[in-house]
Amino acid sequence: MPARSALSFSWLVLIAAMIASAPWPALADRIENQVAVFSALDKVTARISKFEVELGKTVTFGALKVTPRVCYSRPPTEEPKTTSFVEVDENQLDGSQKRIFTGWMFAESPGIYGLEHPTYDVWLTECEKPLRSTAEQAPNAGETPGAATSDAAVDQQQGGAGDNAGLPPELRRRVRR
Repeated sequence: MPARSALSFSWLVLIAAMIASAPWPALADRIENQVAVFSALDKVTARISKFEVELGKTVTFGALKVTPRVCYSRPPTEEPKTTSFVEVDENQLDGSQKRIFTGWMFAESPGIYGLEHPTYDVWLTECEKPLRSTAEQAPNAGETPGAATSDAAVDQQQGGAGDNAGLPPELRRRVRR
């Protein structure tokens, strides 16, 4: 029986070594930006417009009011991933406003997560004006690459919400109507 337990233990050690040496994808810190850039289509006039919106500010496009809350991107050396949490309200004929979109828009998938409206389409194209430069986000001297993990990576490893981590609860939900 001891030989069998020694064999089982050696298999466990071998499996643990294989898992530890497996290549894991590098998780880069996201870059927080101050401006979200959108493109919009007015289907009545066939006019495509590009507009920039500072975070927390509102821009009007036709009957729509677009308000980005956050805008994240990745360093140029990483795979592109540009996301923004956006709220879109529509001015109604009676003067009231109706929320028609609340959620994340992804620049790399504009057809999936953009706003599709009978008269207008709005989609995220990029984020601009980072709060910190990419050089400031590099690991400190003496740290090994990959040793620095972002808050999003830690949250993701702990079963957190990924890009939703660190946001107020009202920005974590996603509602499409």
